[in-house]
Amino acid sequence: MMPKRLEALMRVCVLALTASVATSAARADAIEDFYKGRTVSLIVSSSTGGGYDTLARLLTRFISRHLPGQPNIVIRNMPGAGGIVATNHLYSIAAKDGSVLGAVQNNTPFEPLFGTKEAQYDPTKFAWLGSPSVETSVLTIWHTSPVNTIEEAKVHELKMGSSGANSTPSFYGRLLNETIGTKLKLIVGYPGQNDAFLAMERGELDGYPSVFYNSLVATRPQWLPEKKVKLLVQYGAEKLPQLPNVPFIMDLVKTEEDRQLWRIAVGPIATGRPYLLPPGVPADRVAAMRKAFWQAINDPEFLSEQAKANLGADTPRTGDQIQDIIVQSYKSPPAVVERLKKLQQSQ
Repeated sequence: MMPKRLEALMRVCVLALTASVATSAARADAIEDFYKGRTVSLIVSSSTGGGYDTLARLLTRFISRHLPGQPNIVIRNMPGAGGIVATNHLYSIAAKDGSVLGAVQNNTPFEPLFGTKEAQYDPTKFAWLGSPSVETSVLTIWHTSPVNTIEEAKVHELKMGSSGANSTPSFYGRLLNETIGTKLKLIVGYPGQNDAFLAMERGELDGYPSVFYNSLVATRPQWLPEKKVKLLVQYGAEKLPQLPNVPFIMDLVKTEEDRQLWRIAVGPIATGRPYLLPPGVPADRVAAMRKAFWQAINDPEFLSEQAKANLGADTPRTGDQIQDIIVQSYKSPPAVVERLKKLQQSQ
């Protein structure tokens, strides 16, 4: 016969377990009740037709599929100031009940760190959902250039295309010159990467300082197999296994300060194409949206469709991973941040 004390303890455990299951079920029901029949807005910080927009329109179907209540998710494009307009809106104006989420350009979490006055938000307070991909950039030069290695690029000047003096390619070009001693001469005025690629084919340029590997494969699929370009160095969160013979920037920099500089600099690349909820959304809805987002970007059907469209959305990162990259960047030494700010400006 069971001792009375043990029997009482077991009853307490059963009651506690029953209460826990009931609470979890109630929470799940509450999430489903909130989203069922609701229209959720996904604010995309770029214009229609681009890579961010195309990916978002595919992904909404799968987020809805995996979110309790299966709400209708509609896209609202809000371009402006490199994604800052939409990010400001998501921070200060958008509803904070879980009915609005955002897909923002990966520079936006770092703009306040660099002192961009237009960026009126604290990126550490967003609820980051994750990213369907991370990017790795490559210093890319045309096959006719006499330079074949990164070491030779420290001796011979290379004409590199860029859109403007303060654009992302120009920034990374200056950073490469600053930290490893390359001689990249920036030629600005090319509206976009495609224009610079055409100039490379015409012999006007030697190359482009910052090409996403996924973008290169998607937009110029024959260039690598036909050896039309040479990749001199790669930089991002980690070295790509597809490029075992292309040097990784962290193996080339010599000082700890330069390594810290690059850790912050590749933050945008490492966050890929991040998605978020505004600050203040109830914790249970954040958890539900994070779960649905993760299931969506790992859904076999989604992965198949994004592969057919060459979207490069097959290296997912969790919301916690995105959050950690951002938080660690904001803990960087002030001297390193100041040095990076100077490199952000045209020289």
